Amino acid sequence: MERGIASFSYSDNTLEYSITGEGDPILYLHGGHSSCLEQLGLEELVDQGYSVIVPSRAGYGHTSKKIGRTLEKACSFYIELLNELQIDQVHLIAASTGGPSGIYLASHYPERIKTFTLQGAVTKPWKENRLRDAVLSRCLFHPYVEKFIWKGVSSFTRFSPDLAFKTIAPAYSKLPYEEIKQRTLARDWYLFDRMTEFQRSRHGFLIDLQQMKHSLEHELDSISVPTLIVHSINDAIVPLDHAEYAKGHIQSAKLLCLDTWGHLLCLGKGSEQHADELIGFLNQHSA
Repeated sequence: MERGIASFSYSDNTLEYSITGEGDPILYLHGGHSSCLEQLGLEELVDQGYSVIVPSRAGYGHTSKKIGRTLEKACSFYIELLNELQIDQVHLIAASTGGPSGIYLASHYPERIKTFTLQGAVTKPWKENRLRDAVLSRCLFHPYVEKFIWKGVSSFTRFSPDLAFKTIAPAYSKLPYEEIKQRTLARDWYLFDRMTEFQRSRHGFLIDLQQMKHSLEHELDSISVPTLIVHSINDAIVPLDHAEYAKGHIQSAKLLCLDTWGHLLCLGKGSEQHADELIGFLNQHSA
């Protein structure tokens, strides 16, 4: 899957982005510990004739951390990116911790959004379940530590992919590992390995933690574009009630609850339904 990577400067800040494929444009707001190098689930969209634009969100990749001071500022940069690329409207997909940015963008710039999809996304104030988890996440993914953590994870995955998957996958799912394994497809091992290879937190994850503290109830209530909410009932990272909360506020939204093995909707049995539903939704509202 070929992609082009570029960046542009606006108001003395830099936004990095990638473009893959040709066709009706999709703006994809990645989740935590990712960047414009995100790959999971994009190949299916490109194969269906879509062009996928992935900006590295604030603090991720080579994007300036300063644009993440507020959601308003971050989203103004996404709009400037569309202006730079001379794109009037896009399909908007927001995954995981990219949820708040997607919600703000869909709410405040409806004229630029054809459709809005929330993929296992954070939609309300999010807190770690335990104090220990909160402390660990801020320590392990601190900008001066995370580089070594992710290098270790990537090396571990390459050295022993089976053991790495067994160790890491349960963090994404409420299911016991044996059931996760039964629901795994052959391609998942390769995709999981590729995911860990490109994961980095930099300043982005700490920015996400700050942005996820705020309520977006007003923004959710004002979203008027066609909306699809997709979530796994076994998601251990972002609980299902985030999807139900969004559905309660976006009255016209369609909620699709999948019995996939966890947070990574593009992996495992049931991921085919996710891809079919998403592409069908996009095709329905494409020019």
